[in-house]
Amino acid sequence: MKALTDILYKVRLRAVNGDSNALVADVQIDSRKVQQGSLFVAVKGSASDGHAFIAKSLELGAAVIVCETLPSELKEGVTYVQVEDSAEAVGLIAHNFYGQPSDRVKLVGVTGTNGKTTIATLLYKLFTKLGYTCGLVSTVENMIAGEVIPSTHTTPDAVSLNALLAQMVAAGCTHVFMEVSSHAVHQRRIAGLHFTGALFSNITHDHLDYHKTFDEYIKAKKAFFDGLTADAFAITNADDKRGAVMLQNTSATKYAYSLKTVADFKGKILENALTGLVMTVNEQEVHFRLIGEFNAYNLLAVYGAAVLLGEEKQEVLQVLSNSTGAEGRFDYIVSAKGRVLGIVDYAHTPDALENVLSTIKKLRKGHEQVITVVGCGGDRDKTKRPVMAEVACNGSDRVILTSDNPRTEDPNAILADMEAGLNTAAKRKAITIADRGQAIKTAVSLAGPDDILLIAGKGHEKYQDIAGVKHHFDDKEVLRDMFEQLDK
Repeated sequence: MKALTDILYKVRLRAVNGDSNALVADVQIDSRKVQQGSLFVAVKGSASDGHAFIAKSLELGAAVIVCETLPSELKEGVTYVQVEDSAEAVGLIAHNFYGQPSDRVKLVGVTGTNGKTTIATLLYKLFTKLGYTCGLVSTVENMIAGEVIPSTHTTPDAVSLNALLAQMVAAGCTHVFMEVSSHAVHQRRIAGLHFTGALFSNITHDHLDYHKTFDEYIKAKKAFFDGLTADAFAITNADDKRGAVMLQNTSATKYAYSLKTVADFKGKILENALTGLVMTVNEQEVHFRLIGEFNAYNLLAVYGAAVLLGEEKQEVLQVLSNSTGAEGRFDYIVSAKGRVLGIVDYAHTPDALENVLSTIKKLRKGHEQVITVVGCGGDRDKTKRPVMAEVACNGSDRVILTSDNPRTEDPNAILADMEAGLNTAAKRKAITIADRGQAIKTAVSLAGPDDILLIAGKGHEKYQDIAGVKHHFDDKEVLRDMFEQLDK
């Protein structure tokens, strides 16, 4: 139990009606989880307004209500806290309730359209190998000192996030590496957190279903850096045309990494092959197991953050040289007899897909076919669907358009949106198979020796969301089964 007055630190208050020393058992934003003694925060979300559930939370025993607009009737014995912004307030309240966990670790946030998961995961693996007890908050999984905690969002809600950080502190974590999504910044899920450092990877066309315009998407990413304190560091990708924009108003100390221009952390690719990358990092030549230019950028970001966190440069490079990336990020298997290379990648934006196909192009010896299986998610940004199909056809010899996670949309309607992006020449390359399992099976049947199959869009996901129901589906598992049949 915590006293209310202690957990309202830094919250922008308009009024407190009732006992400001009321004892709080827990903090909730979901009225269904409220119990006796809970503090319920009524947050105005994109789908629903928490103010509509105040009465329900009172029925379940809430002792404190935090809201922007007071109910017409105030229940006796309940404390009502009126705030300027309930989304911001819940972050601050949760941070205070859980003992301000971000002040007790070195918390590093990673934002950008592509590369967040790989950068955060590489940092987690690196610092774990360097002997630290670490935490990871990512799209693929959350980790506490080697223990896997299931992940449902790129960045959890403010209450879940602070509870998770408190668990990490209790487990002895000294460093925590976290993906910071644009949704999380806009919805103030990271309000109240103190970041030791922040990294920007890149920004491309994504999430316009939520942000509506590209400018709003950029502003959401930039707001993360705007909120950093003067004792933090901020690292940007100097080769991204909006990299410098991210750091314009930050109070943090500014750094940059680059493959193409002068930067604090400068890299140059010497060799890019299936055996990995050979590159110089600040004039030091290193062989890495990761593949592709996009991973060269990821490695530079990780190296920069590690150095700024006080680690010895040579040791960092030595550990990174043997590191592998995140699951479902250029994750490949080879058919033993058929000699077909299969790559599973999470690429679900036009830019990410183009990056992967560009990497594959550089790895080709010249005679191999590239066969791409790709879809687009339902209930998400529709404008990228024709672009995804166009990018797939531009970088592939054959393309199979298929379902991703259709969610509540008709899969065939999504595929029709994708097909609209194809000109006559592209249509000759593409076929449409709505069933994703059948699409992968067809791709394998079309492949000959040394051909390259790219299964794009779902990566690490172990499910397919159809009509609101999640069914088990794992691209890599399906591909492996098809390869086993091919090799018989």
